[in-house]
Amino acid sequence: MASGKEIRNKIKSVESTRKITKAMEMVAASKMRKAQDRMRAARPYGEKIRRVAGNLSHALTDYSHPFLEKREEIKAVGLIVVTSDKGLCGGLNTNVLRMVLARMKEWEAQGKKLKVTAIGNKGLGFMMRAGADVASSVVALGDTPHLEKLVGPVKVQIDAYMNGEIDVLYVAYTRFINTMKQEPVVEQLLPLTGDLVGGRGRMRWDYIYEPTTKSVIDDLLLRYLEAVMYQSVAENMASEQSARMVAMKSASDNAKNVIGELRLAYNKARQAAITKELSEIVSGAAAV
Repeated sequence: MASGKEIRNKIKSVESTRKITKAMEMVAASKMRKAQDRMRAARPYGEKIRRVAGNLSHALTDYSHPFLEKREEIKAVGLIVVTSDKGLCGGLNTNVLRMVLARMKEWEAQGKKLKVTAIGNKGLGFMMRAGADVASSVVALGDTPHLEKLVGPVKVQIDAYMNGEIDVLYVAYTRFINTMKQEPVVEQLLPLTGDLVGGRGRMRWDYIYEPTTKSVIDDLLLRYLEAVMYQSVAENMASEQSARMVAMKSASDNAKNVIGELRLAYNKARQAAITKELSEIVSGAAAV
């Protein structure tokens, strides 16, 4: 059995750890509410522009944008991976990266090339270790998603799609369900079809465009990509803070249980030492 001094040192160490995890839990809870508000505020616009952009693939127009044209043969794939910059958020990054790795193995088995854009330090490190072709990346986004930081790295993938270097573009992120549940997803961004956003493939849509069909569709599809990427990062940040709060709460509760067990062991060791001393005193008195 460990000595009383060793157990006291362990108790102090675990108490210090518990103070840190408790503070991180409170900070994550404060950031979580703000992140969830931003995510929920962006959802209606993101869902609506997805649906409108998807309907364009069935619209009767004399102009066909490359984003709406499905390519017959897929030789190369583009992938945007959204993860967090920091850890200590449970299995948030592990779950989405495990899903991404499974997709990467499928594409590799099919002989498809892969071009990756990493948003977040954890995803960038994973892709570098996996030996993937990282075309662009962005880290240190902070606690608030900023579109101007996302435009550059994402534009690398868009240019690759326009130049025919990739034939399809996906985005992988963690969708926020509720505080206790977050779901990793891989969604197709390009080419955009009505089936991807719940559109009815058999219906032919008819719109009136002002000033011209080309200018409206070009601007709308760019706004679509911006909205989807902002929504993906906002969802991932809300999931990150929720997962971190839950993980830190679990760590604090576990530390509390460990402290209780150590104190019990300390009391037992202390009682054993007292009993031993009393026995020695009694034995000495009896000998005299």
